Amino acid sequence: MAHRGAPNAREKFRRYLEKAGVVESFTAALLALYEQSEKPTDALEFVKQHLGAVGQTSADMEALQKEMIDLRQRCARLEDENKDLKNRLQRYEPLSEGGGTAI
Repeated sequence: MAHRGAPNAREKFRRYLEKAGVVESFTAALLALYEQSEKPTDALEFVKQHLGAVGQTSADMEALQKEMIDLRQRCARLEDENKDLKNRLQRYEPLSEGGGTAI
């Protein structure tokens, strides 16, 4: 069973949490949940996601958005290249009835 710390130990722990920004982060997450007009079905998941976003700066978000755009463009280029290569391959190796290339 956990020892119930002296009031002094609890107060030190509370100050530690406040100084580290934990209390402010939890308060912000709970306030955001409270302000939702339609409450999420999984409140704990909402709080987790909100807490995960607390430490990110707008520069972090901007960098992630740019990376996502770049990756989507790369994916589209690779899909086009894959389609082109499949078309070129089909000219030399038509598909067999089973769906694979003829050998």
